[in-house]
Amino acid sequence: MHHTSPKPSSIGVSLVVDKRAAPRGIAILLASLSALGPFSIDTYLPSFHEIAEKLGATQLEVQQTLSIYLFSFALMTLWHGAIADRFGRRRVILAALVLFAVASAGCAFATRIEQLWFWRAMQGITAGAGIVISRAIVRDLFDGAAAQRLMSQITMMFALAPAVAPVIGGWLQTFFGWRSIFVFLVLSTVILLLACWKLLPETLPVEKRQSLKPSYLGKTYWHVLTSPPFLFVCAALSLNFAGFFIYILSAPVFLMKHLGVHETGFLWLFGPAMTGLMLGSWLSGRLAGKISLSRTILFGYLLMGTAALYNVGLNLTLPPALPWSVTPIFIYTMGMSLAMPCLTIMALDPFPAQRGLAASCQTFFQSGFNGLTAALIVPAIWGSTLTLALGMACLMTVGGFAALAHQKLRLKPGQTEETPAP
Repeated sequence: MHHTSPKPSSIGVSLVVDKRAAPRGIAILLASLSALGPFSIDTYLPSFHEIAEKLGATQLEVQQTLSIYLFSFALMTLWHGAIADRFGRRRVILAALVLFAVASAGCAFATRIEQLWFWRAMQGITAGAGIVISRAIVRDLFDGAAAQRLMSQITMMFALAPAVAPVIGGWLQTFFGWRSIFVFLVLSTVILLLACWKLLPETLPVEKRQSLKPSYLGKTYWHVLTSPPFLFVCAALSLNFAGFFIYILSAPVFLMKHLGVHETGFLWLFGPAMTGLMLGSWLSGRLAGKISLSRTILFGYLLMGTAALYNVGLNLTLPPALPWSVTPIFIYTMGMSLAMPCLTIMALDPFPAQRGLAASCQTFFQSGFNGLTAALIVPAIWGSTLTLALGMACLMTVGGFAALAHQKLRLKPGQTEETPAP
């Protein structure tokens, strides 16, 4: 471990905070940082057809801009946390935002699909810092029920970004063309950079920072990545999210081909989905300190299971149409976001001295699986709404088994989890 004299950080932010409630400004800022990656996924979805036409590419080649982004996002998330554990949260966030703005500008000026692949990879490499480090900041500042409340607030506000992103992208596409979407990303990133420069505190004191020596990192990564409870909870988070994410990734086909929605009508999917995310996150925050994390997760899976069964039954009995084809997604995202804050806390809690690195590993697993979902699963199942529904059901079921395995490993035989103190 890297040690220095126990002096305050250069920014001088106190770590003595109210353990019952998070400052709203911090919650909004962390939510915005977490939303940067998903926002850059969803905003350009309505432009897939024009990008293919203008750059002389196939639809598969345009789809690969998404897969490349997700894989590079996943790869770099392994390092964002370790770097933030060494140099502090604030410095890494600011550097990542600058580089993300540059990458977005590169996308805006791309003239060939290969150039867009490259700059989308650069976006993916830098976008993950926000979601990884924001989770570490939550655990730097809060414990127990307070951490669950803040994580829930972040998830609730974070849900707004994917809801409005394709709507904004659709209107930008209609009036200005696909390049304007990446110009918009540049401008919004600069605004976020200025807000972080002014408002984001440094939450990791100098004396708690970790080493980047290869021997230390190797042992720490091995310790985290070979922990069965950690691997199972990461699998649960990744699979649960993938059950919903297949609809995001297939949105152009699901909405425009199967449901006949115009390119400005992506709110038909993202509106119900993100309303469910916000409601589930709100419920998770309300339940914090009142019932155990495990009980909250159970309620989340009951909602997800109900949604998956309803979705399959709906597609077996009725033709695809609005509004009923999107109603199961609302129920599913509500259950997913009810369980997500609790599962995330369980993933990070066993590693209090390496929260950034553990958050990196957790995000790596989820992002890597998102990449596999985009490259392999979605193209195989987006042919019909029934196969998408079956995909949701299968992914959620395997995620449920992973969560159950984590619970059995986490608690010793005969042990029960106490409800956290409010």
